[in-house]
Amino acid sequence: MKLGKRWLPAHLLVWTYAVLLIVPLYYFLASAFKSNEEIFAHPFALPSSFGFGNFRTAYDSADLGTAVVNSALVTVLALALTLLLALPAAFALARSTSRLASAMEKIFSLGFLIPTFAALFPTFLLAAATGLFHTRLFMVFFLPATAMPLSVVILVQFMRTIPREMEEAARMDGASTYTVLRHIYIPMCLPGIATVLLLNFLTFWNEYLYSLIIIGPDPEQRTVQVALPTLKAITGTDYGVLTAGTVLTLVPVWVVYTVLQKRMQQALVNGAVKA
Repeated sequence: MKLGKRWLPAHLLVWTYAVLLIVPLYYFLASAFKSNEEIFAHPFALPSSFGFGNFRTAYDSADLGTAVVNSALVTVLALALTLLLALPAAFALARSTSRLASAMEKIFSLGFLIPTFAALFPTFLLAAATGLFHTRLFMVFFLPATAMPLSVVILVQFMRTIPREMEEAARMDGASTYTVLRHIYIPMCLPGIATVLLLNFLTFWNEYLYSLIIIGPDPEQRTVQVALPTLKAITGTDYGVLTAGTVLTLVPVWVVYTVLQKRMQQALVNGAVKA
């Protein structure tokens, strides 16, 4: 009983936080099935019908099918390039004890201090100079550059927890540096890799400013975050359609989070235990 009373404030805070999350989520999902009149007249009531008219309108009006494919293409390629660059970099920094490696790690950490909008004009000039302005390819190269500080810092901390004896044993068996990275460090860092993938996926998928400026509003190339605001102009601010379109774009996020959440939770638990 004493233990239960002691945990009562914590339970109240948890349930309060859950309600604060569930109520807006319910309102958001319910609005996707309503007309403007229903949303304003009965905002928290259940929809009168669960038809998919709003979803069809949103999908067709903003050409969301093409936009989702573009976003998926840019995001997947950018994530692959991020891991291709971050894993060897983190491996080298984690194994080295030199001052140069320590300085390089601090330089990566300084990347957190650069505001996103601060690099907009130089990025625009770079895209124009390389001839990749208004293309998805430039975003595939640009997004990993923005993700390197976070990715490298996270992976370095995971790789430093791996005992060096395992690498030394592999070296004695004739393993190369690539083999050590491939068969020892990467499998043991899967929770960290999943964390990097999930965090960067959310960032890449939801990126709007640079996608709008670099790729532009071309329906054949624009990403889903650029396509969504066009619903406001096309449908005359039909909030039901706008909400339905947003729900459609959140489905890939939910799928990826469902797949990677266990790995990320494992990473957080491991970090707490080591701390």
